[in-house]
Amino acid sequence: MTGSDPTALTAEDVPDEIVRSIAIAASAERVFVLVSEPGWFINDGTYREHELTDLGGGRTRVLDPVHGAFVIETVTLEAPHRAEFRWIDGDGEGEAGDAESASTTVEFTIAPHADGVELTVRESGFASLPGDAATRRRRFEENTDGWIEELGVARAVCEAAE
Repeated sequence: MTGSDPTALTAEDVPDEIVRSIAIAASAERVFVLVSEPGWFINDGTYREHELTDLGGGRTRVLDPVHGAFVIETVTLEAPHRAEFRWIDGDGEGEAGDAESASTTVEFTIAPHADGVELTVRESGFASLPGDAATRRRRFEENTDGWIEELGVARAVCEAAE
């Protein structure tokens, strides 16, 4: 016996979906105002406003002063309970690139919970991203950690606004 865990995930194992939730002491309407903004989650733990440019067809170029430009496509907005986007992986300059093969779907749902709401994020599509398995696995892990941070940002922003 080698002592290694035979059930441990490797770089070759790429889960397709991340699901994370957080309780927020704010109204569904207040939370929806935040999560319906394309790319609000592009930051490094502190909310900051972005320059948004409408590209047509539901696509928005999101320019973050630290992380650069991204293209986000709005798929569904159902106030005040659901917002769904495609996070399109481009060239870092805000170009969409091959959107069909290089995107993940990010869905936010807002449900009643205690004295506020529960905000859940579901990001899917990692297993089908282009590149090798190790690259897809790294992106999955980075975003898994990132959503914990971004949900904390959502709570801080929404609770401060109530």
